Amino acid sequence: MAPAHILLVDDDPLLRRSLALNLEEAGYRASAVASAEDALALAARDRPDLILLDIGLPGIDGLAALRQFQSRVGVPVIFVTARRRELDEVLGLELGAEDYITKPFSVDVLLARIRTVLRRAEKLASPPEAKVGLLQIGDLTIDSAAHLVTVSGRPVELTPLEFGLLQALAREPGHVLSVDDLLARVWGAEYVGEPQVVYVHIHWLRLKLGDDPDNPRRIVTVRGVGYKLEPQGEA
Repeated sequence: MAPAHILLVDDDPLLRRSLALNLEEAGYRASAVASAEDALALAARDRPDLILLDIGLPGIDGLAALRQFQSRVGVPVIFVTARRRELDEVLGLELGAEDYITKPFSVDVLLARIRTVLRRAEKLASPPEAKVGLLQIGDLTIDSAAHLVTVSGRPVELTPLEFGLLQALAREPGHVLSVDDLLARVWGAEYVGEPQVVYVHIHWLRLKLGDDPDNPRRIVTVRGVGYKLEPQGEA
């Protein structure tokens, strides 16, 4: 089996060289470029399996480049950011990146994140018969094979992480799942202790499902414990 191809996009030449070496030592095939423009051109010739995308790039920055990568390449993206303000913007805009990591970071942590994101992408690409079937909770329907969610028959467009989070809650309706439990089930055990990603995705999931984030009735917060999915309406 060919090694996964990782495309690193960062304008720091020292980081590009060292990280590309780390990736190759970990068994990946690594490509490294300094700009989003170069990355898009390279990806058209040699499609990566995952992109590590710096936000503060010259020319087209990472935030603007993500949509182009999604439409042209369609592979998972991990944002790399050096400033907290950038991270807040990524989370606030909910652009659809699979993950983020802040500089400076441990190479071991980054490699663990890469493994998790690649495993998640592989699961999503698996044949429909290998996936769990239909889940019905009140007026909410989750078709795992078709990767489709509807509320009272209305289709709801979700990112892969939002879909996985909703699916985890829907498999145990009415039962409270802790934040760490959700992190382990949806993101991977290495994310336990990073609750912010769950809070953000719960917020966007509520909005997309028509659940008032200020007074939620479908995805309910149990303070100090976690979240639970309650049936609403009729199937």
